[in-house]
Formats: sequence, C-alpha cells, structure tokens
Amino acid sequence: MKRWSALQREIYKIIDEHINLQIHLSNYRMNSQYGSTDLPRYWITLDNEIIFDYPKQFVFTDENGSFIKNLRGDRLYYPYQTDISEISNLIREYIDTSKEEVFSKHFENDHWGLINILKASDRRFGAKRLELLKKRTDNKAALKVIEHRLNPVLS
Repeated sequence: MKRWSALQREIYKIIDEHINLQIHLSNYRMNSQYGSTDLPRYWITLDNEIIFDYPKQFVFTDENGSFIKNLRGDRLYYPYQTDISEISNLIREYIDTSKEEVFSKHFENDHWGLINILKASDRRFGAKRLELLKKRTDNKAALKVIEHRLNPVLS
C-alpha cells in the first residue's frame, strides 16, 4: 500500500473541487498507565462538518462491554487491530476502477458506506447520475454530498 499522502492526492483528483470535501487519516497518541499506542482515525468532512468517522461510527463494545467489535461483528483488539488498511484498500480499488464501470460496480468490501460518499463526490458524475444515486442510497453522508453538488447555492 502506498503512503496515505499519495493515496490522498489521487482521490482528490476525482473529487469535485466545487465542494469543500476533505478526507483525513491520522494517528492519535494514547498514553495510559499500561503504555502508549497510536489510535488510527479516518474521517471525512463536508464544509467542516464530520460526515464519516472511523472508528467512532463503526466500532462498538459488545453487549457486556467486555470487548470491541466492528459492524460485521468481528472481535477487534482495538487499537491494534482496525479496519484502516481495508478502508485504504477500498479507496485504492475505487480509484483504480474505470469511470465506465465505477458507478455500477458493487464494491463487496465496503462495510462502511464509503463508496457512496466517493461516488457522490466524484466530479466525473453529473446531475443525472447523482439523481440516480440519490434514489438508490439511504447513506446520510452521501445524500449530504449529493445535495451540495446538486444545489450549490443552498449548501
């Protein structure tokens, strides 16, 4: 996998420059009495509002509060085991998919609804495709991006 900065540059090439959408990846240092580690975080902002936030929106404690799991129900040893690499791989797959097939392709490893956000922000798609995506998705973040693109004055 390439460095985040290289991947970030490539994804920004296809994001509509008329919307204020930013994709971030960072590590936060966590110090405790047991040691220290880095906590990875992916987040997307639209006009400075966070619309996608991993792990906050996607990692949960089990019903007993004894361990952490992801949306698929997999037990995680967070922060040592996360979906950060899989999210980066998904972004890479999106970038590498041709314009002709990206809109209709099913990205089976999208466990976070990220692809609809990327499609909604993709400058290669115009109003017709955005309207179609709007009908097909209930992803609130993607719908916000679509609204910004279809109604820039109201945003």
